[in-house]
Amino acid sequence: MNLLTSIRNNTPNAVTCCNLLSGALACIAAFHCFDTWWWGLQGYQVAFVWIAAAAVFDFFDGFTARLLHAASPLGKELDSLSDSVSFGLAPALILYNMMLQAYPHVAWAPYVTLLIPVFGALRLARFNTDPNQGTVFTGLAIPANAIFWIGFTSFFATRHQALPLWCVIVLIAAFSLLMVCNLRMFSLKLHSLSIKAAWKQYLTVVVFAVSLATCGIAGLAVTIAFYIILSACTRQD
Repeated sequence: MNLLTSIRNNTPNAVTCCNLLSGALACIAAFHCFDTWWWGLQGYQVAFVWIAAAAVFDFFDGFTARLLHAASPLGKELDSLSDSVSFGLAPALILYNMMLQAYPHVAWAPYVTLLIPVFGALRLARFNTDPNQGTVFTGLAIPANAIFWIGFTSFFATRHQALPLWCVIVLIAAFSLLMVCNLRMFSLKLHSLSIKAAWKQYLTVVVFAVSLATCGIAGLAVTIAFYIILSACTRQD
């Protein structure tokens, strides 16, 4: 194998490693949750930025692999390992640190957040062994789960007094189970520009725009909740 071939084959893996690095930085930022940290943002907001960066790298590693014809089993496994950190552990640690401060007298409560990366890893393993998941998913995809928790923790950061502990625990359990349930969910990626063929994706984009405009980052949680409901109420082919 010559040098150029080696570079071509490993470029997608390098992009995937950037996903993992971004997720690791998000985890570090989560432990500075309410400290004013980089760029004048609080730690949890910096974590949001790194998770967003991870999502960009997650998109481009697959794009790069297809462009360079460099897809490999190693890349697929590396991608899942990176996603489990960036979209499983990182959002869980943001919520963990918020719950430490929101419920200081319930020592066990923050540890419930660890269900998120555990079930996220199960979701990824299931995806890797199921050849039928392409335009339709079985269970909530881990990036969508991360988007929900970014929206929720943005809300929780300033309004946790309005949420009883049991409500947060129910949400954690529900979204963890959603990742491994048998509910069929449509892919948010556009595989056709036709409104008839992709009306669910277009409708979700409209809800996303309205939610973001009215609720800010918390609108991400509203969008994912809508996506789940829409998937449950419509047929997935």
